[in-house]
Amino acid sequence: MTQNKSPIVLAFSGGLDTSFCVPWLMETYQRPVVTVTVNTGGLAAADAIALEERARALGATDHVLVEAREEFFNDVLKFLVMGNVRRGQLYPLCVGAERGIQAKLLAGLAEELGSKTVAHGCTAAGNDQVRFEIVLKTLAPKLEVLAPVRDHAWAREAQLEYLESRGLPGPAAGSAYSINRGLWGVTIGGTETLGSAQSIPESAWVLSSGALDEPAPQQELTIEFLQGVPVSLNGKGLDPVALIEELESLGSRFGIGRGIHLGDTILGTKGRVAFEAPSAEILLTCHRELEKLTLSPLQQRIKDQVSQAYGDFVHEGKQLDPVCRDIEALLESSQTWVSGVAHCVLRPGHVFVSGVESPHSLMAASRGQYGESAGEWTAEDAVGFSRILALPGMLHTRAQDQQGD
Repeated sequence: MTQNKSPIVLAFSGGLDTSFCVPWLMETYQRPVVTVTVNTGGLAAADAIALEERARALGATDHVLVEAREEFFNDVLKFLVMGNVRRGQLYPLCVGAERGIQAKLLAGLAEELGSKTVAHGCTAAGNDQVRFEIVLKTLAPKLEVLAPVRDHAWAREAQLEYLESRGLPGPAAGSAYSINRGLWGVTIGGTETLGSAQSIPESAWVLSSGALDEPAPQQELTIEFLQGVPVSLNGKGLDPVALIEELESLGSRFGIGRGIHLGDTILGTKGRVAFEAPSAEILLTCHRELEKLTLSPLQQRIKDQVSQAYGDFVHEGKQLDPVCRDIEALLESSQTWVSGVAHCVLRPGHVFVSGVESPHSLMAASRGQYGESAGEWTAEDAVGFSRILALPGMLHTRAQDQQGD
């Protein structure tokens, strides 16, 4: 039987787990390893170079950087904006939402390289292992998926010893926090987030450390949306990726988008993570107000229900399920008239929407003014309307009175 010498294609972040995987996979399987970094945001040019250098120093035969920010927006983030998606009414799915795209591109690259084996550095305790493997098994069920850290229970200390004993570079030392960064924000995990009582210290915030110590003067912004998609910032047309990156820079100066999310993991336990998502906070807040101006009450009600489900499916790695295409079709349809401008003010720790405008304003379409003049109905209509709305309560009261007789 011919020994398999095709490369193992490893999802590579440069952290301890994936750094350890490179030499361990090579030694264990006697096969070359190709490392793959999928850029879904937050990766500076210098960081990309450093990742390749680290991968090669660890023994990777090749390193591939896949640019996926635009694909990430078009396939995932666009719908999170349209749905105003926040998990637990707080967390805008900063990082987990990109795992599906990363897994899909990993599988595609493995096929290009003629490999039947991919690997990741996820542990047994987190959500990412589930996200990666659901997508990989859905797209390429014949792929062999290796997860050395999870499947062989490698502790951090043992991984470090393994690298040191071979004279191989470990990850940058000195940080007590686990940091994940993408286009939609940053997540931060540390000892404080292992419990529910404490916040992380000011110095641990990645984008906005110290931003509230000397608050910046408020800044006004104008964001234009076209059918629910952000297309312009302060009158300057930008593609969504560039606009999100610019908003991150602006919002982080004010400490906007900070939070600590406590929620349910895919595995069924409670988990807690700090996050910074200035772009998501600004865009979701502005988009929500524009929708209130342009959508009917029933549209908003139904859209809110399916958006929550959509966020759950993305969080759980189920975004390839056909139901997500159905929800996306509804979301896109709902945005047909969600075009206009949101005016907002950035203040320390907060984004304030001062007003919204749209050529499709349902408020402007009314002949009446709330609290001032009816316009669309008479006083007699209002009396009858109130009487009819009160009828279920009247009948309930009457029925209770009859039981007491």
